Amino acid sequence: MKLHALAAVLAAAGIVSAAYAQTPGNTQVGGATAQSPAQDMEHVLVVMPLHKTSMETAFPVTSLYGDALSREAASTLGNTLANLPGIHNASFGPGVGQPVIRGLGGPRVMTLQNGTRSADVSGLSGDHTVAVEPLLADSIEVMRGPASLLFGGGAIGGVVNVVDGRIPTQIREDTEVAMALRYSGADRGRSAVFRLDSGLNALQFHFDALARDADNLGVPQGSGSEAGDELENTHARATSATMGMSYHFKNGFWGLAVNRQESQYGLPAGSHAHGHDEDHADHDEDLADEDPLDEAQAVEEVFIRLDMQQTRYDAALHLHDVIPGIETLRGFLSVTEYEHLELEGIEIGTVYSSDTTEGRLELLHDTFAGWHGVLGGQFSTTTFSAVGEESFVPKTDITRRGLFLLEDWHSGDWQVEAGLRMDRDTLSPYESVFSNRDFTSLSASLGLIYELTSQWHISTSLSRAERAPAVEELYANGANSDVNSWVVHAATQAIELGDASLDTELALNLDVGLTLHHDEHTFRVSLYRNDFDRFINLANTGTDVGGIPVRIYEQQGAKFVGAEIEGDWLLGSFAGGEVSLTTDADWVRGRLDRGGDIPRLPPLTLRLGLQWQGERAFYYGRVSHATEQDRPGDNETSTASWLRWDFGADWQFDTRIGLLTLRAALHNMSDETVRLSTSWLRDEAPEPGRSLDIGFQLAF
Repeated sequence: MKLHALAAVLAAAGIVSAAYAQTPGNTQVGGATAQSPAQDMEHVLVVMPLHKTSMETAFPVTSLYGDALSREAASTLGNTLANLPGIHNASFGPGVGQPVIRGLGGPRVMTLQNGTRSADVSGLSGDHTVAVEPLLADSIEVMRGPASLLFGGGAIGGVVNVVDGRIPTQIREDTEVAMALRYSGADRGRSAVFRLDSGLNALQFHFDALARDADNLGVPQGSGSEAGDELENTHARATSATMGMSYHFKNGFWGLAVNRQESQYGLPAGSHAHGHDEDHADHDEDLADEDPLDEAQAVEEVFIRLDMQQTRYDAALHLHDVIPGIETLRGFLSVTEYEHLELEGIEIGTVYSSDTTEGRLELLHDTFAGWHGVLGGQFSTTTFSAVGEESFVPKTDITRRGLFLLEDWHSGDWQVEAGLRMDRDTLSPYESVFSNRDFTSLSASLGLIYELTSQWHISTSLSRAERAPAVEELYANGANSDVNSWVVHAATQAIELGDASLDTELALNLDVGLTLHHDEHTFRVSLYRNDFDRFINLANTGTDVGGIPVRIYEQQGAKFVGAEIEGDWLLGSFAGGEVSLTTDADWVRGRLDRGGDIPRLPPLTLRLGLQWQGERAFYYGRVSHATEQDRPGDNETSTASWLRWDFGADWQFDTRIGLLTLRAALHNMSDETVRLSTSWLRDEAPEPGRSLDIGFQLAF
């Protein structure tokens, strides 16, 4: 039914899905190209409609692609990006890793799949995984700071775009195949990936498939479940398959793709405290009368597993030079059916579902009076529901509509970027106890780049961004009028209370950067300040009900300040290869206007790496250090400092079949206990212990 609807819209409208052009290259698996390491070229950003590189925009943008992506690619998006400056992993055990950008995560970070929302429910809770597969990505692009002008006010924290080439954007004459196997020692994880790209003249095809299986995660001795060396109930498995095609003609192309993902993973022991249901209420009262430890007895540990399924349909049309004054017309449409079951033992506890349709249209106009830019609009409709024991948010229809304009202008050493966007969000709960809410948001930005020399430039951007409250922020436990009816959100081991009167969240962001772009060295430093009016914070009240803490969504002013530094320095030649030094650091501090620190912020983090790159080999070592997070927020726990060592190597060989790449890496060599301050489970679930990871890829 969904596929038929998609085809009907495509035929009727003629423009349905955006086709962002990917960087030319060979068939990839997890970002690895069939090229030597020295052949990587600067990536053209898919996330920017004007097809700029990260050096050509005033917005702070980072891209991960090629062999670098293949080395960092992990089973979760947050873990894949965790070694980029300003980005951290909000883990909920090994099965879940959500990206945190400059201290902001959840609904403030928008995850895109080829330019449209991933359409999962990861923003609702820390235990819900992001429904994308990094191992299948060609590139991952991260735009820090407010990116709402392009993708909506919900992107106050930033945008992560995962590009996987499922709709072929180029004509290739030969069939290209890549396959890879990986093994990770910490969880005895096994993964297999296959990809095929082929074509018959104007008709192009894409197919990819993934299978992954892992056991319980191994952690440093004494830090696991019951002080052991593994996290109980963290075994996981996942499968994914994609089929795509495109038809190319003189002035563009159109294409279709369908993807099916299934993922099952467990939440670490200790992460879920499960209260007794109503049938046990009288028994709980008896416990309270007879035993002073009634709170401990009224809460029991239950092993929880999540079973996620998503089917996604994409369509695309790309036209150029068909309308006078319009350089390129792009449109895209995605239809997503998402569901996950939260299994409590063998029983289904809660069923989350989200059916989403999203469309986007972009018109890139010819240069006019020195200005070149894009005018566009997008819409999305979502029906969200959560049914079952942990259901504390009502079934809700969510409609989003937006118009945006982004322009740039060049003159001599100056470049100006300016944009404007207006959004209208409507939330319509099915239960009559709730009222509908409509929000109108206005966002604007101004960015400047000045070329100090041919290699140095300074950039600054000023942005105003608005975000409409999410469904859980408005309606969580809103239908439950008294303490006895409040539903525990077992993922966070807390009772969470929404506020249906919340207003839009407003952020003013200032970012200043200095960049060096040289053939042998690159360097960038960014300083930023983010002032929030009506910041929506899930505050720990310090009170509890039956031993379960109570958290409330509230609004007040907040301020974030931070800095990021990253550099890549060529030191010289040695043994037929080039030796380089990589450095990066990031720091963020967030305070509420009424006093208190923003919870779950990352501490000062520093990384230093040394690498040797030859024509067919690559060796690297990296040390990462995070300081103590002693500002965890009210009624939250602090985390200790940690130091982690990683080493790895790649080797490439020409064979009669194709290019063979072998990889080996020793992660966390010293078996350091690493607890992330960004994680809800920092006390229960440390990061992996020492792990030897190996793999190979064959591309031909």
